[in-house]
Amino acid sequence: MKTSAGSNATLETRRQFLKLSTMFTAMGALPLLQMHNAARAAEPDAPLRIGYLPITDATPLLVAHHNKLFQNQGLNVEKPRLFRSWAQLVEAFLAGQVNAVHLLSPMTVWARYGSQSKAKVVAWNHMSGSGLTVLPHINQLTDLGGTTVAIPFWYSLHNVVLQHLLKSKGLEPISDGTPTAKQVKLVVMAPSDMVPALANKQIAGYIVAEPFNASAEVLKIGKILRFTGDVWKDHACCVVLMHEQDTEQRPEWTQKVVNGLVQAQAWILEHREETAHILSKDNEQRYTPHSYEALARVLQPELMDTGLYESSGAIVNSQWKEKRIDFQPYPFPSYTEELIRKLKTTLVLGKNDFLGKLDPAFVANDLVDDRYVKKAIQSIGGMSKFGLPDNTFTRTETITL
Repeated sequence: MKTSAGSNATLETRRQFLKLSTMFTAMGALPLLQMHNAARAAEPDAPLRIGYLPITDATPLLVAHHNKLFQNQGLNVEKPRLFRSWAQLVEAFLAGQVNAVHLLSPMTVWARYGSQSKAKVVAWNHMSGSGLTVLPHINQLTDLGGTTVAIPFWYSLHNVVLQHLLKSKGLEPISDGTPTAKQVKLVVMAPSDMVPALANKQIAGYIVAEPFNASAEVLKIGKILRFTGDVWKDHACCVVLMHEQDTEQRPEWTQKVVNGLVQAQAWILEHREETAHILSKDNEQRYTPHSYEALARVLQPELMDTGLYESSGAIVNSQWKEKRIDFQPYPFPSYTEELIRKLKTTLVLGKNDFLGKLDPAFVANDLVDDRYVKKAIQSIGGMSKFGLPDNTFTRTETITL
């Protein structure tokens, strides 16, 4: 029996999801963690090995490498390794093949408390930078009733924000079966598969990191229904994750890594056009397969048609003055606490029984190690470098509709 390309893609997505689900259990992670311990014993002074997906969430890690900010700290750095799926990236991280990655923030919760992997969030990689993209004829959330929408993973801020929006309109998120007019079926899909799936009308929309939303605009196959940063103000989708063994046993090395990351974010704020060129497929490093045009739409605020997005409803909270993507490395505890609260009321598949036992304040302190990022921020002049009050490491989360 023949299968279509769409069916093959669906099967591959399901295989990747099942693989990732297995890895994020204590038993599933054990062989990979044993590999990591063996590798560490053989190579205690391993160089910086960055793993990433080709999305703008990885921007600071890639810019820091390109601009030799890590090297200028005296670090031995290998060229960042591009992975095509979260499953591949997580497997490489747990096995110790890479030691600094950007990961979906809810996924770090699952990693530490689902698989018992010893990993720590050391910084944010960005703020905002995602959107809900839909077919051209869909003009409001209620139009998604009875359709299928793709998410990058169940443990993602995209899933949290999307379900928050759907529930506000009386729509029920489901994972199986055929959705009714009052339901929306959610399917996990790799970001790179989302654009062709939308173009072929296999899905009605997707919510994901940039530049895949911008790509749909450039190709004229879809439009942005809502920016996630217009729902949860200044949220982080991806954070920087490192091995706890490194943060505890190689503090000077870890500090240098975080220094480079923070310096990169400060540099990006002043060099957005150049950043788009660095990430584009035309750069000799070939960090991503994306066009400069799509990346520039995301990274350069002056190219954002704010009036268009406000008139369409993609931007509701215009007073926030949100950029399509922004950069600020400090991992505010209030964000992690609110994330845990939201995950407890969000439909997620896979291992999730541990969520009910998590205390938000405990997770904010246990999952995140902010010692290095605080020191790095202070070394470049303080939080004012990112447009925030100096020595202010607290905030109140703002989530709206």
